[in-house]
Amino acid sequence: MTTIAERARELTVSREPFVHATVVRAQGPTSARPGDAAVIRADGSIEGFVGGVCAESSVRAAALDALRDGDALLLRVLPDGAAPFPEGPGARVVVNPCHSGGAIEVFLRPMLPAPALRVVGDTPIGTAVTTLAAFLDFDVATSDDYAGCTAVVVAGLGRGEQDAIRSALDAGVRFVALVASRQRGAVVLDELGLTDAERARVHTPAGLAIGARTPQEVALSIMSEVVRAIQVDGLAPASGAPAVRPQQAVDPVCGMTVLVGPETPHARVDGQDFWFCCAGCLASYTAA
Repeated sequence: MTTIAERARELTVSREPFVHATVVRAQGPTSARPGDAAVIRADGSIEGFVGGVCAESSVRAAALDALRDGDALLLRVLPDGAAPFPEGPGARVVVNPCHSGGAIEVFLRPMLPAPALRVVGDTPIGTAVTTLAAFLDFDVATSDDYAGCTAVVVAGLGRGEQDAIRSALDAGVRFVALVASRQRGAVVLDELGLTDAERARVHTPAGLAIGARTPQEVALSIMSEVVRAIQVDGLAPASGAPAVRPQQAVDPVCGMTVLVGPETPHARVDGQDFWFCCAGCLASYTAA
């Protein structure tokens, strides 16, 4: 059987975002034990074990928030009426009325793929950008496929520029940096006949104005602009359709937030849909 560690490695290699969940403390009675682990994917599916159905539902919901925010989170799942546990940055408390009576703490670590950067051009500037991007932990793409790239740097200095820009834009890349003077860059873009929206995605002259002279300094200015676009402007990779966040609902019996899926207990009463954390809450509601 594939272990959770092996599964995490597989998802990392395939550049799929996920959350690695590890039970760090458990207080009986509970089915989870310290060291139990799971991976939660962006669609809400879970592989592994971090507790029973009720605890798992709370972990799923918190994991999706961690995946969205990119911040690690310590989640404490408590039974109803348990002693308070202080919340704060990086910590969250969930009171789980249908929990078994024990308490668990789960560390949720979002694992997001490194941004992919494609460098076009076998030039001193292209080589410097490749070296610096690797140092900054970017995934420097070496194939001709632009799909999934966060940014593309075109440093051919007159060679293959238009084909590279057109291919990157067609692949949905939102940030294309063209290494050229302001005047030559404008000519290149005019010849491509870009739309206003496409032209806004091409940055030329590439890089921030830092007075760069050497290839290494130019690379620094370019990567500074790319990092700013990611960290400040929210630049995302060209990944096609955005991931669809699973629908959530509130269990009308225990008040828990549950993810709606094919296996989520469900009832339709008087034309209204209700979803439940477990079969017990479903039975309790329909019997009332």
